[in-house]
Amino acid sequence: MGSAGLTIAEVAERTGLTRHTLRYYERDGLMLGVRRGDSGHRRYSERDLGWIELITKLRATGMPIRKVRRYAELVRAGDGNEDERLALLRAHRERVRAQLDTMAAHLDAIDMKISYYADATGACESPDSYLSSPRPAAASVPR
Repeated sequence: MGSAGLTIAEVAERTGLTRHTLRYYERDGLMLGVRRGDSGHRRYSERDLGWIELITKLRATGMPIRKVRRYAELVRAGDGNEDERLALLRAHRERVRAQLDTMAAHLDAIDMKISYYADATGACESPDSYLSSPRPAAASVPR
């Protein structure tokens, strides 16, 4: 990255987000403050890229836009609100953990069905089945 920073096209390519999404993030208050070059075009820094990566992960794990916006507001406000930031992130972490637990239970049910059909057909499990650690058996699921 040059001293002038990255263009929106370069950031879109590096992050996989569209230009429209990047503009939306800025317009909707999710960004911390992307600077503008002399031409008025956005110029993104490495710090901006790190922030985009974080908010992308927050969104990918189901954090609502309003909560991401609130988190961005707190960060922009500076020191003194770390307790609120921490509470917001901890609450989100708990929601993500609950989702992971639910998904693990769903995966257990799928594994049980695969095992049932593999036993019924005499099929050999692929080596991939040995990559995951054993989990407790799921409750009885109808065939």
